Amino acid sequence: MLPELTAPFKTLLLAQRASLLEQRAILRGGAVSRAEASAEHFAQPEDSSAQLSTERELEFALDARESAELNQVQAALDRIAAGRYGVCIDCGTDIPAARLHATPEAERCIACQEVAE
Repeated sequence: MLPELTAPFKTLLLAQRASLLEQRAILRGGAVSRAEASAEHFAQPEDSSAQLSTERELEFALDARESAELNQVQAALDRIAAGRYGVCIDCGTDIPAARLHATPEAERCIACQEVAE
């Protein structure tokens, strides 16, 4: 995809990354890791062990999701910088602009994404 065509997608991705980082900071109470933030939360002696276990699993799942989303956004920004944005990583065809507007971090065309899932 030509650099002048990737500019709007880069803007979307940068805004998405900023939003994800801001959301993570708000939920964690700053720039600490989820593990550090949850350590304080799990230090409550009145909670049952089953409740703590469930909450801990939820914290780890949220951390994995946050990390995956940020990694996908960064990978898309890296593809823009390398001049490979908008091209399916599996089949090499152009990803339709409508898909990229809906999901700017998309790395596959719809057909390849369905196979990957």
